Amino acid sequence: MSTFNMKRMLIAAAALAAFSGATLGADISGAGATFPYPIYSKWADAYKHQTGIGLNYQSIGSGGGIKQIKAKTVTFGASDMPLKPDELQQAGLVQFPMIIGGVVPVVNVKGVQGGQMVLDGATVAAMYLGEITKWNDPRIKKLNPTLALPASAIAPIYRSDGSGTNFLFSNYLSNSYPKFKDSIGANTSVQWPVGIGAKGNEGVANMTAQTDGAIGYVEYAYAKQNKMAYTDLINTAGKKVAPDADSFQSAAASADWTKAPGYYLILTNQAGDKSWPITGASFILLYGTPPDAVATGTALKFFDWAYRNGGKMAADLDYVPLPDALISQVRATWKAQIKGAAAM
Repeated sequence: MSTFNMKRMLIAAAALAAFSGATLGADISGAGATFPYPIYSKWADAYKHQTGIGLNYQSIGSGGGIKQIKAKTVTFGASDMPLKPDELQQAGLVQFPMIIGGVVPVVNVKGVQGGQMVLDGATVAAMYLGEITKWNDPRIKKLNPTLALPASAIAPIYRSDGSGTNFLFSNYLSNSYPKFKDSIGANTSVQWPVGIGAKGNEGVANMTAQTDGAIGYVEYAYAKQNKMAYTDLINTAGKKVAPDADSFQSAAASADWTKAPGYYLILTNQAGDKSWPITGASFILLYGTPPDAVATGTALKFFDWAYRNGGKMAADLDYVPLPDALISQVRATWKAQIKGAAAM
């Protein structure tokens, strides 16, 4: 068994232990984005130890989370693609951000370590369109004049399931390369013209690690936990930036949530010399009039606990906790828009 697969098994075992109380009646049920799964798992473990209440969270992708909350099979859904205000209203849903993080390109190129390669959005888009097919292509060499690049084929790895990570990545590429926007566009599911599909952030990380010449895209915690070779990027300001909590925080800093109805705000390609260009928030979806008020109240207590106590745990995984003003705004939204939440 490979070291990578052994690590995945250990991570899965730890997550299973964190969610071990999932059969108890008081436990919280949710489904959706794989992007925040590492921090939700960590919070769940700590919350279980403190309260005895577990979290049964299905890390199935944002598209699946939206479907399940609309089907009322879970108490909450999680999505990295925010729903637009009119869709929220039609479904009777309330949306709010829970955590901020970054999506990073990861590569499996012989001799290339994490942070040694730099790319820009147009070049990455051209790889995923099949226009750039070799690692020693002049466009890549121009960005990396001192890096020894092989003539090996590029193998793009993409998310095969509907996901917010897909949305953030395709939104970034669409904003960086008009041809990508016109032919592919941005959504939780898009028709990739070339490459190999894999399910979930976990699947993309695994497939990238197993495939020579691969480029993929995952939430930063997955790249960090699995010691993957991530790339730096040229951001909107034309500056080279590395993925880390500071560059994610820089991208989030200019966001004005007070002017975003339903918290519909996309953080890709934000201004600022230090901003990571594929930054995004992960959102929670709950019913304004809950089908099970007790279950929704239990979920809100968990989210409130995470806001109060989960900041350091989030930072340890290079997520960005929400600023205090935004958390206060979210709590006001709960009381105003979720029936029964005012009693918390």
